[in-house]
Amino acid sequence: EEAEAALEELLGPSLLAPRPGAQRVAIVHPAVKWGPQKSPLTTAELQMAEAVALVDTLQNWTVLDKIIIPTKNPNKKFVFGKGNFQVLTEKIKKLPHVTAVFLNVERISSLTKKELEGAWGVPVFDRYTVVLHIFRCNARTKEAKLQVALAEIPLLRSNLKNEVSQRDQQRGGSRYIMGSGETFLETQNRVLKERELKIRNALEKLRRKRALLRTQRRKCEFPMVSVMGYTNCGKTTLIKALTGEAGLQPRDQLFATLDITAHAGYLPSHMAVIYVDTIGFLTDLPHNLVESFSATLEEVAYSDLIVHVRDITHPETILQKATVLSVLRNLNLPSHLLDSMVEVHNKVDLIERYKPTEENALAISALHGHGLEELKQEIEKKILTATGKKILTVNINLEGPQLSWLYKEAAVQEVEVMPEDGTARVKVIIGSSAFGRYKNLFPNSKIFMS
Repeated sequence: EEAEAALEELLGPSLLAPRPGAQRVAIVHPAVKWGPQKSPLTTAELQMAEAVALVDTLQNWTVLDKIIIPTKNPNKKFVFGKGNFQVLTEKIKKLPHVTAVFLNVERISSLTKKELEGAWGVPVFDRYTVVLHIFRCNARTKEAKLQVALAEIPLLRSNLKNEVSQRDQQRGGSRYIMGSGETFLETQNRVLKERELKIRNALEKLRRKRALLRTQRRKCEFPMVSVMGYTNCGKTTLIKALTGEAGLQPRDQLFATLDITAHAGYLPSHMAVIYVDTIGFLTDLPHNLVESFSATLEEVAYSDLIVHVRDITHPETILQKATVLSVLRNLNLPSHLLDSMVEVHNKVDLIERYKPTEENALAISALHGHGLEELKQEIEKKILTATGKKILTVNINLEGPQLSWLYKEAAVQEVEVMPEDGTARVKVIIGSSAFGRYKNLFPNSKIFMS
């Protein structure tokens, strides 16, 4: 009960959550015209479209205005040059009933945030804050909520430094908290450190619990397929199509899936597999945010195969692919997982006579079921290679226990009964350890490799 109470305390209301209720947001995108910070794979208009999609994901948030302003260096204090900043400030101040500005950059420092809020008179959010708030709203399980709380720590530290510098300016120098010998900054830093430690310990307990479940799955020899991709590319829709699981409700929004969920399905040979639905990725997703969700992404390293789903209709599909591959490489996954990855081009029903240009990529429509049989066959082929499972035909005596043993321990595909001599030819898919047990139990059984 004590542990539960401590956990509930960690999962309490966030100090960083934007004020509840409706938000009327002006989105400002600093368009880098040239230099190393300009991405060759996108445009300012497409980056703005993604920022709009992020705001639209949040309930009661509406986009009041979209403003693209050029800048040479978005990292400077006011983000824009003096002239452009003045024009922007006048424009924001004229907007009716604006409640917040979303500056479409990865992170702004607490000092920049303070200066911009002072100039514009409303709260200013960056991508980190907005994405974190989407995560906060979509977090359903304790693990997801804890990971959001962990991702808030760097922001709380940054805000604390800003608060301390303000106090020092107002009071002239640091102040010790009475009788403790600690400054306000030291006390608050210690409180934050303790909070971070508690969150990490709670996550570690959940990680160990999940490792136990993973071990139990391994004992059953169910192969695991991790379905990954850019956010809103159709991962959940694909898993629903592959498994026929009616309870799965895909949502057309960014970061609808925050927790890892596992779903059972069958391949053409009747072999059972587990499809794992994972958190989606985003360009410029801050590193701290990815780090906080490493407990969720850890599951991917233990899968037998990765299926990379791409929304091939998206104008930034090439950039999205690069983003996903970059995150996967940073997860330090085993090289065989990256090498054997299956690339799936989804939503081809929206493009006339689509043919993939990438070698070995499979064209599908998860929504309409197009190309799913070919995908299942490809998954099966890769799973057999990855797991060392074999497809065998064995001759058995129908009076003996072999057939019921095979049904229990392997995936029986076909049974051809020969009534004249009371035997049957049974085609099975069997794991290496089960195959070893079968040979020990039934040494006289005739086995034919397929």
